[in-house]
Amino acid sequence: MRFSSLLSCAALALASCSNGLNILMSNDDGFGSGNLRELYKMLRADGHNVYIVAPATQQSSQGGRSVFTDEPMLTTNSIYDLVKAGAPSLGTDPIDTHIWYYNGTPAACVFVGLDYVLPNFADFSVPDLVVTGPNFGTNLGPFVWTLSGTAGAAYAATGRGIPAIALSGSNNAVPYFAVRNESSPAYQVASVAYRVVQSIINSVPISVLKRDVGETRTILPLGYGLNVNIPPLFADNYTTIPVVHTRMTGDADTNKAVPNPDIPGTFTWANIEPLAPGVNACINGNCTLPGETYVVNTLGLVSLSLYTVDYTAPESEETEEVVQWFTHGNVFTTSVKAPLIYKHSRRFTA
Repeated sequence: MRFSSLLSCAALALASCSNGLNILMSNDDGFGSGNLRELYKMLRADGHNVYIVAPATQQSSQGGRSVFTDEPMLTTNSIYDLVKAGAPSLGTDPIDTHIWYYNGTPAACVFVGLDYVLPNFADFSVPDLVVTGPNFGTNLGPFVWTLSGTAGAAYAATGRGIPAIALSGSNNAVPYFAVRNESSPAYQVASVAYRVVQSIINSVPISVLKRDVGETRTILPLGYGLNVNIPPLFADNYTTIPVVHTRMTGDADTNKAVPNPDIPGTFTWANIEPLAPGVNACINGNCTLPGETYVVNTLGLVSLSLYTVDYTAPESEETEEVVQWFTHGNVFTTSVKAPLIYKHSRRFTA
């Protein structure tokens, strides 16, 4: 499926506020994030039914780790001291019962949201969409994607069959209570993120969005999600900055270990130069698409990359060659046909 077919608003009926979605939000920067709260307010103002379940503390670089706390109470204050030590490890924000914190990793927060908070405290059990971020800092390229807690929260949802959008900005961390006007970078990042999310929702046929009560609305094909990265923004461009269809590979960075000059005898990371070939190999999909790192860092535009949970079994001449090696070398000792359920997993369940 070409991505343009998902975002062609001119050819598809638009969703209205009366078709507001049930949305679960999370992140890795904590439930007090200015980026997260600003986007939350915008989505709610547009008629969506939104709940947040996000980490009680900073949980960046957790990737898809699903770690649940062993402590029933917080042992330290939450991020920005919004909740004090001794409070339950799962609870609501002091001023908004739609906003929950949990003392776990981002993926764990999504699971707690899906399996406990929403079924017990929301008026829906399964969200139509999971939105993670916007993150403080971009998550560009396949290597960083595997490290990002914001990404991990998104693909945790995608693996459960729920469409997800991971959003990342280029601004510095700021608590929600410090965002006071539209000149704030957090407001501007959230505005771009809102425009992208809402345009995606608006691109879906109205027949898909109009579901009977209790049915989940599928705004992306099963197993699909989106990675959106936003460059540094300015007052004169954040309302109109273009969005580009990209892929994760291409001009992407990966790390190497280097001695830490600040602490002798230890190491830290640096980007490999020149760029590493493995993280930039185009194996699947459209190799003419620009890499998201190039689009964001060089062109200063918003990137939007599709991802799928099925990143195995690529089809290419190289794959066929490797399979022939393994077959002739008796690496494969038998074959098994996939169950029917797997064969139908590509279907767009509209």
